[in-house]
Amino acid sequence: MNQSSNQQAKSPITRRSFLQTTATTVGAAALGSLALERFAHAAGDDTIKLALVGCGGRGSGAADQALSTKGSVKLIAMADAFRDRLDGSHNELKNRHGDRVDVSDDQKFIGFDAYKQAIALADIVILATPPGFRPIHFEEAVRQGKNIFTEKPVGVDGPGIRRFLAAAEESKTKGLKVGVGLQRHHQIGYLETIQRLHGGAIGDITSMRCYWNDAGVWVHPRAEVEKMLGHPPTEMEYQMKNWYYFVWLCGDHIVEQHIHNLDVINWVKQGHPVRCHGMGGRQVRTAKEYGQIFDHHAVEYEYADGSRCASQCEHIRGCWSSVSEHVVGTKGRCDVSGHRIEGENAWRFRGGGKNPYQQEHDDLFAAIRNNQPYNEAEYGAHSTLTAIMGRMATYSGKVIEWDRALNSEVNQAPKVYAFDAEAPVQPDANGFYPVPVPGDPDWLHKIV
Repeated sequence: MNQSSNQQAKSPITRRSFLQTTATTVGAAALGSLALERFAHAAGDDTIKLALVGCGGRGSGAADQALSTKGSVKLIAMADAFRDRLDGSHNELKNRHGDRVDVSDDQKFIGFDAYKQAIALADIVILATPPGFRPIHFEEAVRQGKNIFTEKPVGVDGPGIRRFLAAAEESKTKGLKVGVGLQRHHQIGYLETIQRLHGGAIGDITSMRCYWNDAGVWVHPRAEVEKMLGHPPTEMEYQMKNWYYFVWLCGDHIVEQHIHNLDVINWVKQGHPVRCHGMGGRQVRTAKEYGQIFDHHAVEYEYADGSRCASQCEHIRGCWSSVSEHVVGTKGRCDVSGHRIEGENAWRFRGGGKNPYQQEHDDLFAAIRNNQPYNEAEYGAHSTLTAIMGRMATYSGKVIEWDRALNSEVNQAPKVYAFDAEAPVQPDANGFYPVPVPGDPDWLHKIV
């Protein structure tokens, strides 16, 4: 993955300029002939050609859902850094979808630059690699004029978000359709609940809280990675096989998972926080295989109207578990995730609706086939940066302003993308990775 020298302008981005940029919408006239021409497929039919970049569990799931949409769609290209991931995904999808998976051997691409070749062959691309690669891949897909489904989060640091936002603006100019994997926006219970909140069902919303507290995810010790690869891994290979535990790849679990809950709060508030502060650390997951990320974060976000959100995320077994969002207003309160309102306008969603992971692909592919405006890139970046600034606050112990997070020059990416290149973070002689220390001035320049 050769990172281009597409540097953003050094002039600072203010909250006002960010809002002006992200508020811009593309009218139907601007889509015009460019979009129509793009979907006149070479085969002369209505088949949508799909490429998958990132063949892990979420990428394979997204491809499964894309192949399950109405109309003719074929998976024709795949790309991954690892051969075993690509082959496993291909076999699984082929068994499930038969002729809809039509990926010849010369259209299976392996390596850091594989994404460019796969993107070139498709009408729409699914971007589902670890999120540290997202800005680079999104930028390339936009440059090539492709429609995009990108998994969340869309970056792991300020430079990556600025790069993503620049490409998002270009995607609107080109009339591309862009979906972002924040599937609650396509879940009927959330849609009906938040419509009522925006309609004033609980009055002015004065406080919020949200959680992603659970036991955590997989981990692959070094011996297991060696068995996967058939050889002792380089440091870059090891970190990519354990991408969840390294900030340059994952952003920490506050970014990779808790973004869903923070996104709901932003959706309810119809805006993003202006500042935050918090605390976090590693209380339980302290072994070397857990890389450098924290196992708990608690962040208080402040919004422009002065209301505040208490946010928690945790990866510790045996503790209270909750993945949910709640808000309080002047006329009542709402369990947003439970789709229930209490107060003078009491209401409860009674169920129904399609799997939201499927619905988000149905909506995106319908927009492509009907040439309707569809672009979720900005709010995807919005919610990602909300999570990033929370991590910056817990790692540093400082109050973090929105503009400071957006304009941060701390770039987590490696200088060179290659398996024999130096990874951005290195273990010590005992195999342990450096972990941020809140309040330590020696760490501040690495965080903020």
